[in-house]
Parts: sequence; C-alpha cells; structure tokens
Amino acid sequence: MSAPCKVLITAATGNVGPHAAAHLLEAGVSVRALVLKDDPHVGRLPERVEIFEGDLGVPDSIDAALEGVKGVFWMWPFFTLGTATALTVLKKIEKQARRLVLVSSVGVHIGLEPRDNNCHAYLEGLVEDHTSDLEWTFLRTTGFMANAFGFAPQVRNGGIVRFPYGAAARTSVHEGDLAAVGVRALTSDGHAGARYLVTGPESLTQKEQLRIIGEETGRELEWVDVHAGAAREQMVAAGWPPDYADGALDYFERLTREPEVGSDVVREVTGRPARTFRDWARENADAFR
Repeated sequence: MSAPCKVLITAATGNVGPHAAAHLLEAGVSVRALVLKDDPHVGRLPERVEIFEGDLGVPDSIDAALEGVKGVFWMWPFFTLGTATALTVLKKIEKQARRLVLVSSVGVHIGLEPRDNNCHAYLEGLVEDHTSDLEWTFLRTTGFMANAFGFAPQVRNGGIVRFPYGAAARTSVHEGDLAAVGVRALTSDGHAGARYLVTGPESLTQKEQLRIIGEETGRELEWVDVHAGAAREQMVAAGWPPDYADGALDYFERLTREPEVGSDVVREVTGRPARTFRDWARENADAFR
C-alpha cells in the first residue's frame, strides 16, 4: 500500500498531536485534526491542518472528519472519556482507513495492564479482535518527557519540587520522537502488526530530570520526597481518575527498585537517534522560568 494521502489525528492538541501533524505535513500528507468544540489548544497545531470538531464519546460526530481518510493516528483521552464507545469508533475508522497507529503504553509491554482495565490493553485487544482489514501498529510508549511540565508550577514558585519517588528511574521519550515513529508507520511499509516499545535513549530518575531542568534554566532546584498519599490527593484534585493516580504511583514505586525498560526503536524506525531529556529541557526551558 502506498502512503495515505490524508490522515486524521484524534486527541490532536495534546503533547503528541502537534508533533505528529508537523511530521505528516513534512511527509507531504494532508492532515486532519479531531478536536472538541472550543478546544483552547487548537493554536498548537500547524496552520495547514484541517480542523474538525467532534467527540470520540459521540461516534457519529466524527463521521465528517473520517470521510476520505486513509490513515488514523489514534490517541484516546482516557482521563476525560471512558472506552464505552471505542469499538464503535474503531469500526468507523476501519470503514475508511487502511492504516492505524495506536498510542499505547509500556504497561501493556511488561504485562502490567490487563485487557479488562478499559485502558491501553483494552484498546489493543479491540483492534486485534475486531478488525481484519486495518494495517495496525501499536506504540507502547514509556512516559512522555512532557510529563515533567507537571513540575513547572513548583519550579517557578520557589524551586522546590515535592513529589514521591524521586529515585524512580524512567526512560521517558520525547513526544516528538514518538510522533515520528507513528508517522513512519503510517507513511511507509513494513510496520503492520508491529508492537513497538518506544522509549528515550537513557534512564534518568525523576530527581535527575529535575537537576537537568535546573541546569538548563540556570537555577539550583531541590527535590523533596513526600508521602504517596499526599501526592495522590493532589493528583485526583487536578483531574486524575483515582485508579489512574493509584496505578501511576504504584508504578513509580516499582521504578525505584528496577529501572524502566528501554529500546532503540526510535533509531531503528526513523533512522536517527532519540532525543535526550536535556534536549527536551533546553527546548522547553521557558516553561520553567
């Protein structure tokens, strides 16, 4: 199959979507973005992207966005939407598209997520069990480097970050690199049925990430470990579903004892090395000032 001439990105205005849009446009592909009505972050998308309003929770609302599309970069907004409509959405995608990239999770790769959790493993199962014509690729990613934006308010307001498990060692991936792998899967052959573990090139503890942010912003920053229960309350208050907050904190605790898995998939698929956390921190230093 030749590269799709038109690709739809769902949940398009988050950390990954704008990067995916830019890579697709660079590859000569027409890009559509599915966004919620009055999405305040539409401005993150490149100018040449076609904007379609729709809601994955209301499957009929995405029909116009899917018309004529041959590829879908599928991200599901788990924090704000359950997966009750996911199968209906998937069948609509299959009627139009021939290639699908699903942003999944390292939790599936290491067997931490069961299929009945209504999360990434559940979506992978839907794709495997309920499609026959789609050429699909799963991107089982570790944490985004952009998750460090969560430290920004504390960095700006005194420079002391209070959060549990500073010793948790992660192989976080630059969201632009994750997008590049997905775009290569959508626009070139040889990726159908692949389950890629997509990670950054290094293992860094959360405390080490903070140190690098400090070096790139010219400040001395301090990490203070706090009890997981206190962090959980803050995470839930900030909009995290309680089960997600519990799962994240349990995983962080695990990573204090065994570093997160890593891979060289970014280089293998895109032909260039994955960017480091220092690269990311330098690009985004203003967010911490």
